[in-house]
Amino acid sequence: MIRSLPDKAARVLAIGLSIYALCWVLFVIDPHVYRTTFLLVALLLIFLTTLKGRTTTLKGRTTLILLTVAAFGWPLVDRAAFVYRAATPTTVDLVAGIVAIALVLEATRRTVGWVLPATALAFVAYAIAGPALDRVGLSMVAHRGYGPERLVGTLYMSLDGIFGVALDVTATYIILFTIYGALLEKSGAGQFFINWSLAATKKVSGSTFSSAPGRTVTLAGFLLGTVSGSGVATTVMLGSVAWPILRRAGYAAETAAAMLSAAGIGALLSPPTLGAAAFLIAELVGMTYLQVLVMATLPTLLYYLSVLLMIEADSRRLGTRAVPVDAPPLGELTRRQGYHFSSLVMVAALMAWGLTAFRAVFWAMVAAFGLSFMRRETALVPRRLADALDDGGRGVLPIAATTATAGIIVGVVTLTGLGLKMAGIIVALAGGMRELTAIYAALAVWLLGLAVPVTASYIIAAVMVAPALVKTGVPDFAAHMFIFYYAVLSEVSPPTALSPLAAAAITGGNAFRTMMLTWKYTLPAFLVPFVFTVSDQGLGLLLRAPLGDTVLATATAALGVAALAAGLGGWFFGPAAVVERILWTAGGLALFFASRTADLAGLMLLTTALAVSHRKWLASDKYWRTD
Repeated sequence: MIRSLPDKAARVLAIGLSIYALCWVLFVIDPHVYRTTFLLVALLLIFLTTLKGRTTTLKGRTTLILLTVAAFGWPLVDRAAFVYRAATPTTVDLVAGIVAIALVLEATRRTVGWVLPATALAFVAYAIAGPALDRVGLSMVAHRGYGPERLVGTLYMSLDGIFGVALDVTATYIILFTIYGALLEKSGAGQFFINWSLAATKKVSGSTFSSAPGRTVTLAGFLLGTVSGSGVATTVMLGSVAWPILRRAGYAAETAAAMLSAAGIGALLSPPTLGAAAFLIAELVGMTYLQVLVMATLPTLLYYLSVLLMIEADSRRLGTRAVPVDAPPLGELTRRQGYHFSSLVMVAALMAWGLTAFRAVFWAMVAAFGLSFMRRETALVPRRLADALDDGGRGVLPIAATTATAGIIVGVVTLTGLGLKMAGIIVALAGGMRELTAIYAALAVWLLGLAVPVTASYIIAAVMVAPALVKTGVPDFAAHMFIFYYAVLSEVSPPTALSPLAAAAITGGNAFRTMMLTWKYTLPAFLVPFVFTVSDQGLGLLLRAPLGDTVLATATAALGVAALAAGLGGWFFGPAAVVERILWTAGGLALFFASRTADLAGLMLLTTALAVSHRKWLASDKYWRTD
């Protein structure tokens, strides 16, 4: 393949960024130096590989690259004294800081769109215009106001802004898991997971499976998601293989796209990789990443249970058909390529043994590299290994830009005290009620998700919304997990519904209808966070409660998910009438409130719904048919 000079430079930088991250695991590098150089290389890559607006010209790209080297090279050149001037920046510091902030915003615009940079600029304006807010009747959010010197000192010269915790997590945890996912993909793990799902869900007799391929899509989405951590990437990978099967089964383009995106979005929730925001939970709450993985286990299973049952209900209601699939027997496939599962298990096992997350994934990468040579066609020879490192370096670019911009917002929120003010407003509006505060918090995070991606949505909400939940008695880890799950809704909600958009592009379906159907398939799962937020018993879903509460909370939540699937999907023994759907839905909602009274009410409603559905089924011709 003939590459242009910018392409060659980008490949070298991407591979170099991946190797640099791997070296960080093995050697001690000063945090300020590492974060600065990491972002410097990431921005250079973005400006080399994304062409938008006037800067598509060579001159425009050259200007951006030179400004990036100057603005982010300055802290490295003057490192000894740089951080100590944060309170009194020099003229050079001010100019370099303003240029650096502008470059971060431009890089973010190029990777995730203009909304997040515009939001960051609004926060910067808020930091400057604090006193004026009091004069226009907004005293609740007014403050003393901060000039360019203080803003540059906080956002550029300290570790509280651009180079804060969010970027640190990207440069350490996230890029390592991105490289790990790329290594697995290049070694054939992604295709194996899809093939294994096909083999696991087909009928015992013959090569036909009768799940109206929904079960295959759900299982494959889960397996791919464990290594991907990206809803869009999983959706696209899954769609390229599964869409032809879904089409032959009789699914409409929009329905198939919704199934693909719902299964793909689960990658953001699936251990051991999860989405980028999950790594931030560990840092902000002060817990190990293994603890976050443990807390995510049951909600993830409930998510896929919800998607599976919703898809199953639609499959039966739409009358889709079984499809012949050329897949080897499950046992044979597992014997030949089951080694792909081993590195996934290794990540969790090493963390349980006491290794940090980044060391665990490093050794899992070493294992994945060695195991790739089990088959000649998947061996990570130098060229394929270089491709994986290239993909790993490029894969982290949108997250690097997003977290750097989110650092600007977090820096302003911390500097002005806006987070505590917003928390106080939410609690006051809710009258101090935990349930109402949770509803307002969910709405706030959802609205954020309409405008910004998952990671940015979580970071902003973590400093502005989480304190409100904590004030009403929600444990901090539960508050952050609640926000994390609702931030994931940005993958479903327009206009940032990237996974449904990608799926619709693959199937040729209508994008808006795909988004709405994806909402339908994922809705029961996104009520699950209320279980571990509104009551102490519900903390069992995060495995942070006594065993009895854990078992009860899990059982009632699973039953609630199943009931909502029947109510929203319109199918149980057969097509459900309006009264049945109301009973199933009401009973499911009651079971999400982890209390004895709510559980009893929910069970009574479900018993009634079951009796009505069963009686209707007994009276149908299908029940008595003997052919």
